[in-house]
Amino acid sequence: MPMRAILIVPVLMLTLLLGACGFHLRGQGASALPFQSLYIKSANDYAPFITELKRAIEANSVQIADASDQAQLTLHIVSEVTDRQILSLSGGGRVREFRLQYRISLRAYDQKQQDWLAPEEITMRRDFSYDDSQVLAKEQEEALLYQNMRSDAVQQILRRLSHARPPQ
Repeated sequence: MPMRAILIVPVLMLTLLLGACGFHLRGQGASALPFQSLYIKSANDYAPFITELKRAIEANSVQIADASDQAQLTLHIVSEVTDRQILSLSGGGRVREFRLQYRISLRAYDQKQQDWLAPEEITMRRDFSYDDSQVLAKEQEEALLYQNMRSDAVQQILRRLSHARPPQ
């Protein structure tokens, strides 16, 4: 019994220290966004990326407006592009590796057209091996990699929006 207590004490101390310094898991306890309402302008309002972005913004207690004149801030998703490039071929000319690329172009501005976030692009890349004998599994892996990149892009946008400020 005393041995168990000896092991528990350091774990409790470490937990208290991490909590005291403000440590939190990624995606947990995100800083508050500096606006109360947001309009998301995009070419496809029902794309998986836009749906995930709206959920994440609403989770931060920000209202999603139906029109830009009803919102304090407009987030314009200028483009969302996916791309797949061949990285390497086998001796027989078959694809061995692909590079997946996911790019989001965006800007955020208020009703006076003043930029809170200047136009910028978020780019992510993932490499994965390919095998013709496992086509279905590799298609699922590719879809999962794109889904992970989408989630990562949403988190990056939230971090950028949490630091966005009107021009001085």
